[in-house]
Amino acid sequence: MDIRGNRKCTACGARWSYYETGEIACPECGSLKSVGTDDRQTHTAGAADLDLTGVIADIDTAPTREIADAAADEAAAYVRTVGFIDAGSLLGLSETYVGACELRRVGRTLGRLLTIDTDEELYFLSLLRGVAEGERPPPGEVPDALRPERGLAATAAVDAYLTDLRRQYTEREPPVDRALSWVTTEKKRIEAIDGDVAPTDADRLVRTVQDVSEYLRTGDESALARALDGVDSGVR
Repeated sequence: MDIRGNRKCTACGARWSYYETGEIACPECGSLKSVGTDDRQTHTAGAADLDLTGVIADIDTAPTREIADAAADEAAAYVRTVGFIDAGSLLGLSETYVGACELRRVGRTLGRLLTIDTDEELYFLSLLRGVAEGERPPPGEVPDALRPERGLAATAAVDAYLTDLRRQYTEREPPVDRALSWVTTEKKRIEAIDGDVAPTDADRLVRTVQDVSEYLRTGDESALARALDGVDSGVR
C-alpha cells in the first residue's frame, strides 16, 4: 500500500514513524487521528519479529505434536505480517522468512501424524531452534517424508517475494528477466509435483531469487552472475 509513514498526532502533536512501529495509533496518547508529514511511499513490510522462545521452552515438557502445532501457529502469524518493501525500498528475501514458511508446513504435518520418526523429530527441532536466527538444516538433513514441505515452503516464500519485487522492478534488464523467467517456471514445476523435489532444487530456487534481489538492491554484478549460474545449473 502507498502511505505517508511519518505521522503527526492531531490530538497531542507527537510524531512517530509507522514504518518503524507498524502502529496507526499515537504512541503517546493512543489517538487514531493523525496526519502524514511526508510523501506517500509503497510500504508492505511489517514490524513483527519471529518469536519462538515460548515454544522452545516447552520442548522438554510437551508432546512433539503439540510443540509442532504451536510452532506452526507462530510461524503462520509471522508470515502473515511480512512484506518486502520498506518505505519504497525493496528488502531482501531473508532466511528467517523462508524458514518460517517451512516451519509452518513441517509443524502442521507433524502435528497431524500419529507417529513421528526420530529423524523427522530431530529435523523439526533443529529447524525450530535455528529459524529465528536465519538458520535452517542443510539439504542433506531433510528426511524423505519432509521433502515436500521444504519444496512447497520455497515456492511459497518465492511467490510472496516476487509480488513485491515486481512492484519495484521497473527497468527491464534481459539478464534479470531471464533469471526471473526461470524462477517462475521452476516454481510452477515444484508446485505441480506438490513440492516433492530434491531439497537442493528447492534451495536453488530460493538462492536465485535472493541473488537477483541483491543485484537489484545493490547493483552487485557478482550477485547477478550467481543467479545466472543457478539458472544454468537448474536448466533441465
